[in-house]
Amino acid sequence: MTMDTKPSNLNQRSYNIPPRLNLAIMASITGAVICGIAAHVGDGISKKELCFYPESARVYDAPIQAGIGNPDKLLLANKYCRYEQRSLLPDPYLKANQYRTSNPNYNPWAFLQHESLYVFRSLPADNPFKIHLGIGAMVLGAIGLWATSRARDYLSDIRPHYRATKLFVGVKANYSVKLGEQLLELSGNELIKYLRGIKIAEARQQFIASITPAQSTALLMAMNADDYYEFGYLLDGGASFEKFEQPQLPHGTPGTVTEQVQQPVIANGDGDKTAWVQNLIKQTALIWGNQGSGKSWLARYVAKKKKEAGYRVVVLDPDSNRAEWRGVESYHSWSDIEQQIRDYVQELEERLKTFNNSSMSEDQWRQKLWSEGKALSLICEEATTYSDFIKDEELLSKFGKLALTKSRKQEMPLTVVAHNNTQTCLFGIKGLHNLVSKMLQVECLALVDPITLQAKSTGLAKVKLDSSNEWLDVNLPTMAAKISDFSSPTPAAESNPNPPIDKATLERIYELEFNIGSKAESTQSPKNKISPMAQKLYEYLTRTERIEADVREFKSNFKVNSERFSVEQIKGWMYEIVGAGLANWISDGVIKLNQI
Repeated sequence: MTMDTKPSNLNQRSYNIPPRLNLAIMASITGAVICGIAAHVGDGISKKELCFYPESARVYDAPIQAGIGNPDKLLLANKYCRYEQRSLLPDPYLKANQYRTSNPNYNPWAFLQHESLYVFRSLPADNPFKIHLGIGAMVLGAIGLWATSRARDYLSDIRPHYRATKLFVGVKANYSVKLGEQLLELSGNELIKYLRGIKIAEARQQFIASITPAQSTALLMAMNADDYYEFGYLLDGGASFEKFEQPQLPHGTPGTVTEQVQQPVIANGDGDKTAWVQNLIKQTALIWGNQGSGKSWLARYVAKKKKEAGYRVVVLDPDSNRAEWRGVESYHSWSDIEQQIRDYVQELEERLKTFNNSSMSEDQWRQKLWSEGKALSLICEEATTYSDFIKDEELLSKFGKLALTKSRKQEMPLTVVAHNNTQTCLFGIKGLHNLVSKMLQVECLALVDPITLQAKSTGLAKVKLDSSNEWLDVNLPTMAAKISDFSSPTPAAESNPNPPIDKATLERIYELEFNIGSKAESTQSPKNKISPMAQKLYEYLTRTERIEADVREFKSNFKVNSERFSVEQIKGWMYEIVGAGLANWISDGVIKLNQI
């Protein structure tokens, strides 16, 4: 039995030894006392009563029984073995006398085995287990001493922690009283300074619980927009947005939300101010914002676009039901959501393993996935609450890290909807700060209606592209009502932006897979006589849905068979694309595709 004190037991609030050790002590001591008392009773020796009965008398004085069942009337007992004529001897003495030749203490004058001695009666031992009980008392006593020594060592370990805990609790209680008295005298500005210095959420809650309602109001009045954005919801759950009708944007952009509404928004494309949404279709992205900002509506719009693009859309929404997601797969119970996450991780790992063991290029592999109908997109609503109900932390951690790093190239992009963009917003996983900071993010902006005091969407958002630190102003798609039916038919030409692999492309993949390489030139489209590498570049630009292609932007992402190319090489292929009438030059190293 090991009695090492665990760190979790150092904060002792009781002064007791462990139950098992206490039971061992009580049982051993009680058993030793009982065995000792039982062993003390009696002497544990059998005895015999002897009397002198001569041989001559046995011949003439035959026992005459006066009555059946009355031994006191025996002639023998009345004449030779009366009570005062008997001798009571321990049985071991008689046995020792039988072996007198080997007995060093043999007394030849002790006629214990004389022929005239008669054994009148044999008496059994009054305590036949006396020796066994004595041995049991000693064994149990030894166990009790050992357990007591262990208890002494244990108590010597916890005694200082127990005393320290009592002292600490007393000091803490005294400090709490003094702190409460001091807090009652603090103004709103002093309270906000104190609150800013507390970095632990639990400590902030305890601090806020210690102040009066009047001080809570004063604290709200003393907050600026940044303070309220960080921890103001602890006071009123976000009900005081009317105080912050002109809050500063959290990204450091000059101006308030109202001023930003009045400013021109950067347009993406020629007249299409929502073309930026195409970035959310094939990339893993985070959509976040305050309540009423329109993030859920945007997520539904993206889900519809994903389905139109040919993805198999799977929605995980614990706060909704299938009636809200008609036309796509949706799961709403926590058991179903956990199983879908497990299936997603397993499928992604299998795809990575298959791709790593093949000799296909990344473009060929992704085309193969599309041709087999394996393009999958997962939409996770209310992602912040996942860790509260899914207890498999290892599964959530693997899911978050794989989805943020490996999903796009395996045609399994993830769209996460949350209330903020901290690392814990992604399923409560820690250690994702770098991944979250680099991923594609969309913040939907909300504004409090001055009449109804209800937060509503401004129709604006801020977008941070993948691996960028710059936030761009964009317009949210205009929707008259929330999308809940995704079952509208989609034209066959638009169902898959990556067309199925035709026969020529399949032959090319076959040649690359088995190193035949005899028909690479024959797979080229007869309409556009360009080199195979220029054709690969053109397919890459159309597959990534680029309108304006800047060589400096996509150079690092364009590769064939894991081989990268210089700017001059890519420019040469761009010249071929422009010469074939597939694009036009905009500036040096920038072309605009004609067929997107």
